[in-house]
Amino acid sequence: MIPTEKLFRLDGKVALVTGGAGLYGKHIVRALAEAGATVVIASRNGEACRAYAEELRQEGLRAEGDQYDQGSEDSIRRLRDRLIERHGQLDVLFNNSVARAGGDLLEVTAERWRQAMRVNSTGLLLACQILSEPMRERRSGSIVNIASIYGMVGPDWSIYEGTTIWNPIDYHFAKGGMIQMTRYLASFLGTYNVRVNALSPGGLQTPDHSDTFVRQYSARTLLGRMADEDDIKGPAVFLASDASRYITGANIPVDAGWTAI
Repeated sequence: MIPTEKLFRLDGKVALVTGGAGLYGKHIVRALAEAGATVVIASRNGEACRAYAEELRQEGLRAEGDQYDQGSEDSIRRLRDRLIERHGQLDVLFNNSVARAGGDLLEVTAERWRQAMRVNSTGLLLACQILSEPMRERRSGSIVNIASIYGMVGPDWSIYEGTTIWNPIDYHFAKGGMIQMTRYLASFLGTYNVRVNALSPGGLQTPDHSDTFVRQYSARTLLGRMADEDDIKGPAVFLASDASRYITGANIPVDAGWTAI
């Protein structure tokens, strides 16, 4: 029997977090590193990834930054090859990169939609296909897709009244597809002992949010608040670690009850 605290540890594990210098990505990276993993942070902005990795190393955590473009199959393959060359394994993958087309049904253009789906649809497929290869070879691994409450439910337009924030249609399409892809991947990769799950966060409060938006969003949740930086960390470590070793194909809302009503 494994002691409970060890089930949540990631010592000796190598984790890759795409989009790891972004809004939720930074907190996921920190959580995995604090749990003992060596974390590779990668996005198109390699400079930001390397800077954040250096910040974590200054705290005694194991992290490194890298650069890749999820819209490019070659770039994903090169990232995988560099990672394996440096570490020899990949145990945990967080698919957190996202591109946004912007615009509602009447505003979005076909070209902007195609550009976003190159990353959010085709790019996600290629990332799962290519980056799961070392996991399949070792017959071990955990993939966590960062979806959204907006892959589960439609928007509540009332929370945007009196603000400059809006809700883009492409984001709903991409995140809904990600949740269903999670189930497919869990079914397909289960024979390789690779687990695949999704986290669907709600809104994370930032200094950019107006008081009006924070108040209206918070009133819509069962816990009466937006997420803070610590709310994603526990669920992320749970799905990455052996604490969830009998869970695959699940989508876990992290939303203060938003999708429960």
